[in-house]
Amino acid sequence: MASVIKTRNTATRLLTAVAVLSGLVLSAAQAHAAAPPSPDEASAAAAALPVVNMEATVLAAQIDPRRADSTQTPGAHDSVLAVERALQARGLLDTRWVDGYFGTTTISAYAAFQRSLGYSGLDANGLPGTSSLTALGQGRFTLTRQIGPGAKLRRDGYTVDTRTQNMLTEAERILGFALTLDQGSYNPGGDPTSAGTHDGGGVVDINVDGMTSTTRTAVAKALRQVGFAAWVRNPTQGDWPWHIHAAAISDTDLATQAQNQTGDYYLGLNGLANHAPDDGPRIPIQTWEEYRRTH
Repeated sequence: MASVIKTRNTATRLLTAVAVLSGLVLSAAQAHAAAPPSPDEASAAAAALPVVNMEATVLAAQIDPRRADSTQTPGAHDSVLAVERALQARGLLDTRWVDGYFGTTTISAYAAFQRSLGYSGLDANGLPGTSSLTALGQGRFTLTRQIGPGAKLRRDGYTVDTRTQNMLTEAERILGFALTLDQGSYNPGGDPTSAGTHDGGGVVDINVDGMTSTTRTAVAKALRQVGFAAWVRNPTQGDWPWHIHAAAISDTDLATQAQNQTGDYYLGLNGLANHAPDDGPRIPIQTWEEYRRTH
């Protein structure tokens, strides 16, 4: 009998030991699961996600809606596709529109996502910004080549953003003389003849008083070189004096009307309601960020 009791006690002790060890292993596993990932684990997880090129995505959001067909913006397909899949996952975009083309339907879906974040007005017009793209990409994609307008500042008595100011300064360096504004940005309703293009950021009118035709063209060319969609405007085109209208391509604060102008510029149009051919100096089109990478 003593032998049986001893055997039972030994078995009990073994079972207890196994239970304790199992508990320790389980606790360790639970603790590991609850602990935040290490930097290496976080990097590995991020590396497994698609990468969205913000520059390419924002460019596509300006050009694609202005096309007469579904031609996609070169270099933007994969990034736009990742954005569209994220919108689809939130129930904002039907599967048939997940195609790498940032057309009007995707613009509307993205605007709905911006509104879901509590944005309104200029911040919910369907043009991706850094904060909304970051929120949309949580767990779905990472961002590269991020862009933004920067802080607002005053120039010639008007409001512009830092990115626009830097572009103007570089155009002045190319020209060798200073430019003066006739109108700035963030000016909703300030000039009815502008059709809302100055409501957001990135858009300015340049004073051309005293400039010859050759100088006006040179200014428009310099502005285009640094990333503006820029045209010399004359009184025969609208109810305005001679001036140069310039919209900073890919400024993420562009009003919808200004987005349309930059898209039209890429398609060889004049940015006016008549959709006439571009009447400005034709040079290779590039954004401010593309210009900076080569200068």
